[in-house]
Amino acid sequence: MTQDRIFPGIVLMLCFCMLAPLLDVSSKLAAENGIPVGQITAARFVVQGALMLPVVLWMGLPWAVSPRVLGFVFLRAVFLILSTFSFVSGIAVMPVADALAIAFVEPFILLILGSLIFGDEVGPRRIAASAVGFCGALLVIQPSIAAFGYVALWPLGTAFSFAFYMLVTRAMAAYMHPVTMQLHTSLAGIAIAVPLMFLFDGTGWAQLDPVMPEGLNWLWLFGVGFWAGVSHMCMTYALKYAPSATLAPLHYTEIVAAVALGYLIFGDFPNAMTWAGIAIIVSSGLYVIHRERLSAKAKRKAAAILPAEAI
Repeated sequence: MTQDRIFPGIVLMLCFCMLAPLLDVSSKLAAENGIPVGQITAARFVVQGALMLPVVLWMGLPWAVSPRVLGFVFLRAVFLILSTFSFVSGIAVMPVADALAIAFVEPFILLILGSLIFGDEVGPRRIAASAVGFCGALLVIQPSIAAFGYVALWPLGTAFSFAFYMLVTRAMAAYMHPVTMQLHTSLAGIAIAVPLMFLFDGTGWAQLDPVMPEGLNWLWLFGVGFWAGVSHMCMTYALKYAPSATLAPLHYTEIVAAVALGYLIFGDFPNAMTWAGIAIIVSSGLYVIHRERLSAKAKRKAAAILPAEAI
């Protein structure tokens, strides 16, 4: 992986972080209006699949996948279903920013798994940046377990599931076009989530028993799939360009957009401690970008010097 491709990966990851909270906002609006969590999760894949299908056809991308890759597709879908269900379960009763802050143990999981599975170089500076960013997230979270009880543990399920989802995505990046990957994952998600939704129909289980959407709920369900498709396309391309260990600390910047949208839409006004956390998170992300650019520049200089020394 060439160093000059890392910076575009960083930019795409930042785009993901700015757009993904719109998915969370749509999910929360749907949940607050009585749409079950399981139905919101299923809607994500149905809408995303419907949006990606014409894109794949227009681009003329190949559909065929090997049985091994198909297995990865379903595995990716399973982790994304678990991640979505866990997070929507959390934000149904707590602010988006609080749930997101709890879920930010995911970069630590990702750093460790990226090193063990892919042999990513995880230096002390990136570990320190992740730790500093997490400290900022703790300032934003403002002991949610004490405020909301054990429901605050749902985002932990998101953290573990999403870490594995990102690693599977990276493993698949060399074998599938990102657009095709999104479509196939959506179809696999539909194949899993929709039958489960019908299976729980009429059971009375609040989180899984589907209802007929009315009014703006149709818009919120569409928003779940639309923003999921756009944001995760950015993340998929980001992983194609840069290693997960590089991108992990940048994920903290997602909480900036989450806090802003939470204030504008739900009236969750950030206090002084929250703003301090935001400042720490942003500073951590900017520091990682700065270090990566310096590292890329140094390696390009070293590569240019070596041929001259060989002469």
